Amino acid sequence: MIGSNIQSRRKMIGLTQEQLAECLGVSRQTVTKWETGESTPDLANAGALAEALDVSLDALVGYDPQGTVLPMPPRGKHLFGTVTVGERGQIVIPKQARELFGIEAGDALLVLGDEEQGLAILKADEFMDRVSMLRSMVDR
Repeated sequence: MIGSNIQSRRKMIGLTQEQLAECLGVSRQTVTKWETGESTPDLANAGALAEALDVSLDALVGYDPQGTVLPMPPRGKHLFGTVTVGERGQIVIPKQARELFGIEAGDALLVLGDEEQGLAILKADEFMDRVSMLRSMVDR
């Protein structure tokens, strides 16, 4: 799977095998072998690959595009799957997202909307902390 992930991400960001190889200090043939599954990168090269391709090492190694038409997300971006909106507008936030962002039962969430960019959900207390910080900077 890592081979196809290297190849798809490399193509997505517009790099040739030669350009990626040069960035990593390896030969183009080495990149070809990784992409075809003939060999796999060692840990040092895997880390450098993830950095060069701007993805997490987890995504580079384990991303499975099966069942989705979406490409591997860049580093720091996540695709947690889909949720269904209930008849009263409620959604269930996927467990992985709750764990990553520290969302627990009883937390207040702030829902923001932009007609061009979509919805954003933030923890209300973190949002208010940032507002307070901005206010104190303005008051100085």
